[in-house]
Amino acid sequence: MAFNQMTAQEAAEIIHNGATIGLSGFTAPGTPKAITEALAAKAVREHEAGRPFKVNMFTGASTSDHVDGVLARANAYNMRAPYQNVPDLRKRINAHDCHYFDRHLSEMAQEVRYGTYGPIDFAIIEAADITPDGEIVLGCGVGNVPTYAMLAKKIFIELNAKLPKSLLGMHDIYMPLDPPRRREIPIYAANDRVGSPVLKVDPAKIVGIVHTDSYDCVKPFTAPDEISNQIGRNVVNFLVGEYKSGRLPKEFLPLQSGVGNVANAVLYDLGESKELPNFMMYTEVIQDAVLELLKKGKCTFASTCSMTFSDQTEEKLFADMGFFHDKILMRPAEISNNPEVIRRIGVIAMNTALEADLFGSVNSTHVLGTKMMNGIGGSGDFTRNAYISIFSCPSITKGGAISNIVPMVAHPDHSEHSVDILVTDQGIADLRHKDPVERAYEIINNCAHPMYREMLTDYLKRGAGQTPHSLKAAFEFHNAFNETGDMRNADLGKYF
Repeated sequence: MAFNQMTAQEAAEIIHNGATIGLSGFTAPGTPKAITEALAAKAVREHEAGRPFKVNMFTGASTSDHVDGVLARANAYNMRAPYQNVPDLRKRINAHDCHYFDRHLSEMAQEVRYGTYGPIDFAIIEAADITPDGEIVLGCGVGNVPTYAMLAKKIFIELNAKLPKSLLGMHDIYMPLDPPRRREIPIYAANDRVGSPVLKVDPAKIVGIVHTDSYDCVKPFTAPDEISNQIGRNVVNFLVGEYKSGRLPKEFLPLQSGVGNVANAVLYDLGESKELPNFMMYTEVIQDAVLELLKKGKCTFASTCSMTFSDQTEEKLFADMGFFHDKILMRPAEISNNPEVIRRIGVIAMNTALEADLFGSVNSTHVLGTKMMNGIGGSGDFTRNAYISIFSCPSITKGGAISNIVPMVAHPDHSEHSVDILVTDQGIADLRHKDPVERAYEIINNCAHPMYREMLTDYLKRGAGQTPHSLKAAFEFHNAFNETGDMRNADLGKYF
């Protein structure tokens, strides 16, 4: 079948006000780069003409400025899900200019199939290659596109010349059946392949092909600072201790790592460890550090949803596909983040927190409890089902004006029941098999910054009950920051 060739502007003209769109990709890799920019320009023209124009956008996770940036600045979003990280969109969300549904990433695709979000009008898919019968070689991220492509009434393909056709074979496209017909997902090791190397779509639904020529536009992460490096060393020291104690199997276990400088620091330290064996990863995102670990042989295989590499690292990948081709496998988000698989194969989860409280609950989404940062992402998928769940964060930020260890988190994303280990630059708190008060002293003594330990101990001693919170004083740290700009000005005594 010969597909219609069109410009991004021609594609955007087909998309109507109120449309619901599903995109390929997971983080910036695999997401469209041209049609969404043309759609933003159309929104600006429509608004200037006094006509309404907004769309509902579903993705795999965050995107890039090509998507969330331009569309947010154009005020072109009515609804957005399930995750984002672009400042312009964050401003819209916190100003209530965009309805945002923060979802566990493993749940989004199945909820769309269940009909929770209504019909999908369009899917926009970035591809490295496409056959006349609708077999698509995807780019560097998968996300939820198998579901969006299946349900979409019409499909646009962005054929990206920067993506080598040799990506064929690096995807494992598998979609579980919906209840009550769902069976087990037959993944028993991180490197098991269970699906198709290509995404198969109905060619009759493909409206047109738009040609692009662009890398994924991921900026390199800044070099880890000393605090991030110390957190990384602490995480590795914990894992070494677990391994030597026999609480981890001798062949070790697959790892999951979140995104960011701290996560990269942890991975670099793992790569330097002589006391831990080589390992595989079963994760949602692999970053620049993982490509180095694969090259060194420290990481032997990486199962992921997205290769979130900087453009420079992506060039290295494409230049050495012969080496990396059989060491990386990209899956849909509901498989990479699937609780059943995570628990079965014993993934060790390593995620970051904005803040943690004295009893081990974690806030990973809302600054001071009210302002959305990015979203819960896949942290909950892994945390609740991990062999060991590790959260890390700096003990303080803003020069000490903020303690990231607080009496009570201002927004609970992960309860104390799901968090095993807390790590800061100060040390490691093992929260397993400890009651609430024991956990609190473990966190104060090992994770809180010394400048806050006395205040946190004072709060703990003044509380009552099995979990000794004071509902009056629980948010005094946050109140002090809002009022004075410094949590050290908290006055717990006024509540007692």
